[in-house]
Amino acid sequence: MTCQPTKVPPAEELDIPAIRERYNQERVRRLRPGGGNQYVRADGGFAEAYEADPHMPVVPRETVDEELDVAILGGGFSGIMAGVHLRNAGVDTFRHIEHAGDFGGVWYWNRYPGIQCDNDAYCYLPLLEETGWMPSKKFSDGYEIQEHCARIATKYGFYDRALFHTLVRSLKWDETIQRWRIETNRGDAIRARFVVMCGGPLNKPKLPGIPGIRDFKGTLFHTARWDYDYTGGEWRNPVLNKLADKRVAIVGTGATAIQAIPYLAKYAKQLYVIQRTPSSVDERPNPPTDPDWANSLQPGWQYERQKNFHDGAVNGLKPSQPDLICDIWTEINRNMAAEFECEGWPQNLEEYAAKRAEMDVRVMERMRRRVESIVEDDQTAEALKPWFMFNCKRPLSNDHYYPAFNQPNVKLIDVSDTRGVERMTEKGFVHEGTEYEIDCLVCASGFEVTSDLEKRWGIRTIEGKDGLSLYEYWADGYRTLHGTMAHNFPNQFFTGYVQGGFFATTTHQFSRQGYHIAHMIKIALDRGLTSVEPTLEAQDQWVKLIRETAIDVSYLQRECPPSYFNNDGDTSKNRWYLGESYGPGWDAFEQLVADWRASGDLPGMIVKAAEVTA
Repeated sequence: MTCQPTKVPPAEELDIPAIRERYNQERVRRLRPGGGNQYVRADGGFAEAYEADPHMPVVPRETVDEELDVAILGGGFSGIMAGVHLRNAGVDTFRHIEHAGDFGGVWYWNRYPGIQCDNDAYCYLPLLEETGWMPSKKFSDGYEIQEHCARIATKYGFYDRALFHTLVRSLKWDETIQRWRIETNRGDAIRARFVVMCGGPLNKPKLPGIPGIRDFKGTLFHTARWDYDYTGGEWRNPVLNKLADKRVAIVGTGATAIQAIPYLAKYAKQLYVIQRTPSSVDERPNPPTDPDWANSLQPGWQYERQKNFHDGAVNGLKPSQPDLICDIWTEINRNMAAEFECEGWPQNLEEYAAKRAEMDVRVMERMRRRVESIVEDDQTAEALKPWFMFNCKRPLSNDHYYPAFNQPNVKLIDVSDTRGVERMTEKGFVHEGTEYEIDCLVCASGFEVTSDLEKRWGIRTIEGKDGLSLYEYWADGYRTLHGTMAHNFPNQFFTGYVQGGFFATTTHQFSRQGYHIAHMIKIALDRGLTSVEPTLEAQDQWVKLIRETAIDVSYLQRECPPSYFNNDGDTSKNRWYLGESYGPGWDAFEQLVADWRASGDLPGMIVKAAEVTA
């Protein structure tokens, strides 16, 4: 079926300058000082709850005292894909070190009711062709995604050597043995030739910094540690029947909350939804996978679909190019392409940019009108409208979120004017002088995405040559070569959003990083190199290039409401959740690093070979 453009209001119906001024007003009234420091770390009195695993008991084991080639720190998709590419490269002496009790990362920890991926599963879930498996529907359930993580780990033989329920406490480069010394909470002493950092951006939960939050005597938990013992139900069957006599509040209305709130609304006696900034929430058609379509797919289909998603969401669709994804993520470019087909394609970048800015307003106006068409109370509907540009927050979809606010047991507490909840008490929370007594506070407050790295990774010490702290080295911004290695930190590799190419499908981007890293490790092992690291000159050249060409995201600070997208409005640090992305685009970056690999001699790297003794 051909994907059609959505019906959006025509530009002549809208006062676009007035709408943009409204965007600014809504942004300003939500700003708070301190940026990410307004949140509470899940440590101190909360540490035990967030380091413990509520899903799987810790199995006693002997401490590990060993030398090995590679330690992969993390068992989510980035760690899994790093392992896949090491295995494919013929490197076998590696192990994963993972906090959780199994593979999956965020898909292991997050088991809240309603959890699904919020973009196309046929793109997002890696290695579908290699494993011969297909998602059951367009937006997979969380348990299905975690099962796929385990499927890949089983296929590539990761389980036998993985260290689960293990937290890395320190990483220190030992120049005398040319290895990284890794200390863990289980007493391990691991000496790894190479370390691959795979912590992921959604690693450490953060709690709302509401004054008095530690005084609350009721039940409190983060959505990444959902307490089914308290709510009733379970991961695969979230019937929250123990909430029938409970008054519940949930803080946050982002990607997690819009999936969980319909379930809380269905089962809780009373639900208070505490919102600072609303999300844009579209409809969510989620059909089962058509077996005839699946059987018709040809080899290479997944990457072709991922490339199509990247064009539809990021680059823009080309003349006559179909939109294979056909959802909120690709709507702006799909609508633009349809109008260009009728009106003629733009002749320059300025015309294209002007059309995109206009379409952004029209699509967001459609989203605001959708709210008022569903939510019956006018005041609630107005508070739920997203007054910001499309890229200011993650685009979401859910068929049951807005209807939940028509239920008599659901009340929206809009804290945009007060920039947050006034305070917590032993019995509940205070907003605008009124105390709301509750039995349970659910924190859908997200993760340490744009926080300082020590907060995000949770590793107390990372020291390279001469005891240099990575946290101090990167205090004023990333300093890498290709986003994967740093001078003074031999044999340490980075994944995630640092200083490299940006691709719309996160897992594919992580996979290509894993491929690049495996290439370097394989060369080093084959040549008997004890260490590799970028020269300072090569690193400086890359940092200069990346900053001269990086995608300009300054508008996120100037024009968007506070969120993890813009370090909660903190302009004192240049920190964006997608790092510093190579401006010429994904294909250009991939060609650049492919040419670098093809040279065969690790240009711009300091290499040290093992000494040969007579």
